[in-house]
Amino acid sequence: MPQTRPHGFFAQSSGGHGAPVLVLHAWWGLNDTVRAYCTQLAAAGFTAFAPDLYRGQVTAQVAEAERLSGALFARLEQPRADLAAAAAFVHEQAGRPARGLAVVGFSLGAFFALDLSVSDAQRVHSVVVHYGTRPGDYTAARAAYLGHFAETDPFEPRSEVDALEAALRRAGRPATFHHYPGTGHWFAEADRAQAYDAPAAALAWQRTLAFLRRTPNA
Repeated sequence: MPQTRPHGFFAQSSGGHGAPVLVLHAWWGLNDTVRAYCTQLAAAGFTAFAPDLYRGQVTAQVAEAERLSGALFARLEQPRADLAAAAAFVHEQAGRPARGLAVVGFSLGAFFALDLSVSDAQRVHSVVVHYGTRPGDYTAARAAYLGHFAETDPFEPRSEVDALEAALRRAGRPATFHHYPGTGHWFAEADRAQAYDAPAAALAWQRTLAFLRRTPNA
């Protein structure tokens, strides 16, 4: 049965059957930056979908973002259900159900990307995280991981990044983590003027694209 389209933004390659990529937004919500990223993926030949975990709410203010993300974590069963539906949707839209799914997450979205790689291990074959972590056990996961992390980041200290890398390696998962000198949290998001680092963002994009193209079934 065809999947009902979840709340979110969908972008498809001109060929219509690019490998599926789920893009998970930061705590600001599904904003124009995330939509642009999906469009960029589609232009590169992928089928991209960004679920709207806030159901239409978007903010540029830290205090409001904290409130929205806090509400999300207070009822984790809802975003997890939304992500399961989104994963099924983009997987079907890619036109090749046997393909694995790639997941790209930013900050808050990185947590959920990592979480999905465990809860939907049969489907998720590659994960890209931008300055976000998730503690826990990854022995059930089957994905390969790519991480983009800032040099100075009070939201994600190096100790937590190192702990994530160690957990993935204990689970036998391939993981490549990059640390970008002179950057802070949100360095890859163009709408965060004080944090955005264009050269670092461009390099992260190039590395992400190469990673997505070489993973199985891409």
